[in-house]
Amino acid sequence: MADKQTDGDAKKPKAPKGAPKDAPKDAGKAAKQAAAPKEAPKAKVPRTPSDYKARMKTQYNEVIRGALTTQFSYTNPMQVPGITKVVLNMGIGEGVADRKKVDNAAADLSLIAGQKAVITKSRKSIATYKLRDGQAIGCMVTLRKTRMYDFIDRLVNIALPRIRDFRGLSPRSFDGRGNYSIGIREQIIFPEINYDDIQEVRGLDVVITTSAATDEEGLALLRGLGLPFRTEDQER
Repeated sequence: MADKQTDGDAKKPKAPKGAPKDAPKDAGKAAKQAAAPKEAPKAKVPRTPSDYKARMKTQYNEVIRGALTTQFSYTNPMQVPGITKVVLNMGIGEGVADRKKVDNAAADLSLIAGQKAVITKSRKSIATYKLRDGQAIGCMVTLRKTRMYDFIDRLVNIALPRIRDFRGLSPRSFDGRGNYSIGIREQIIFPEINYDDIQEVRGLDVVITTSAATDEEGLALLRGLGLPFRTEDQER
């Protein structure tokens, strides 16, 4: 005997094959959605130019450029050397075993630079050091323009004087092309770092890249910006 279907057991009609899965089931809902007015896209508000100028940049434009032109007898204003960028770098060898140390170092470096740090990763695997390709081993920040000058200002006037037994920077740390490197053993010399909040005392490298053609011109530029270099008598 054939089974009889009741009205409640009637099969529901299938949707056509070409219809999308998330299509509205009720035609009334679709009509309401079509009738509803679309919101106009928000207009972007242009940034208002700030009147702030870095103190170190103003000093460079008004004083140091003229002094360098006189000292080296430049005939073209484009020959006058300047600072192009400042790179801060932290190498965390312990990050191979503990990734949290790399994250903590990146957080400290972001506070020091005022800009988010980028985590650097290894480019190849080294079995001796248990290092794998793509593993986090450090962090770095590249500063340019206003932030670059502000960092140099804080480094010269606040951070370096807080180093214990500080006797000046060595003028021999140039690379032969006017770029200068500084090695800092403790990040706590920067006022942005709270000693009670840090997990570990770490060092960092500061590389000041200039457009100077020789080390002599780079030394004159950085001396004009206020970096305290040791004299020849102190070097002896």
